[in-house]
Amino acid sequence: MANTATLHNLRVTLSDSDRVVYESFELRIARHPSEGLPYMLTRVLAYCLFWEADIAFSKGLSEPDEPALWVRSLDGRVKLWIDIGRPSAERLHKASKAAERVVVCTYQDPRILQRAIAGERIHRGEDIELVAFPSSLIAELEALVSKRMDLEVVITGGQLYVTSGGITSDGAISREPLVA
Repeated sequence: MANTATLHNLRVTLSDSDRVVYESFELRIARHPSEGLPYMLTRVLAYCLFWEADIAFSKGLSEPDEPALWVRSLDGRVKLWIDIGRPSAERLHKASKAAERVVVCTYQDPRILQRAIAGERIHRGEDIELVAFPSSLIAELEALVSKRMDLEVVITGGQLYVTSGGITSDGAISREPLVA
């Protein structure tokens, strides 16, 4: 019998003073059996970091031609394509042609992805933003994951503070171009 997705219900309070965004929302996340906790947590943090009214999780791992997150315009155009982890150069090339803006969020050393795609042809590769969340922050949050969680996410001055169950983890958000 195939494994089923694990459902996580999160109540999030977001305070992003860098963008003047203050929101509260609930997220229902289906974590695919092949999706590790670092990947899921990076999806959640990316959702918070790039929150806007129309941001949504796509079908994700079950639909290989869609990003982990996206923002679509009313006419169906992809305004923002957010991939997680280490997407291939070919995938980023297609994404950059399909979307106005492409961002890759990772929980690993960003140089790993930069080395992997070095010399590859990527449409508008210099415009793709690479955002790295500290691996230590992700590791601390992994220990707190449960099926029902309350998260307080604070972003200020490029720093990320995440509180759950009275425990706060923090770290600096690294932002740089994917291709120099």
